[in-house]
Amino acid sequence: MLASASPRRRELLSALGLIFEVEAPQIDEALLPGEAARPFVERMAKEKADAAATDPETVVIAADTIVVLNDRILGKPANEENAFEMLVGLSGRSHEVITGVCVRRGAQYRVFSVATKVVFRTLEAEEIRAYIASGCPMDKAGGYAIQGGAAHMVRVIEGSYTNVVGLPLCELHEALISF
Repeated sequence: MLASASPRRRELLSALGLIFEVEAPQIDEALLPGEAARPFVERMAKEKADAAATDPETVVIAADTIVVLNDRILGKPANEENAFEMLVGLSGRSHEVITGVCVRRGAQYRVFSVATKVVFRTLEAEEIRAYIASGCPMDKAGGYAIQGGAAHMVRVIEGSYTNVVGLPLCELHEALISF
């Protein structure tokens, strides 16, 4: 079972050739005081896996992805102005995309996170506004989707491309093998 509403995660998981059901659990996604990025996304993934209603034999996959710029977590933009601020902040700079993943079956858990460094080229205000007008950034961590209109903004990726999309397939596959 995939504990996520993300269509990108569904597509990525399907690429592994798995047959699965989808359940999108609702959890409180608030950052705890003083909580660092990796512990936060790992906690979110585990809470999503725990919230998915399943029998003890079902393997549950849950994930949470964030963008981190200068130790500041960028979630999904609240509005167009917030998306603009995020993209201006990312322009011409490097950041990390971190995905926390939890694979669970009954009481057995494997929780981990994967970080990928992404460098944006310098962006013009007009192209940022045009990207925002497309609607694409509004439900994406950091206000962008590399697979959905933002690929031309990315100069360098160091690490997992599928992690930037929302699910690190290589590491997830390794975890699934252990189950």
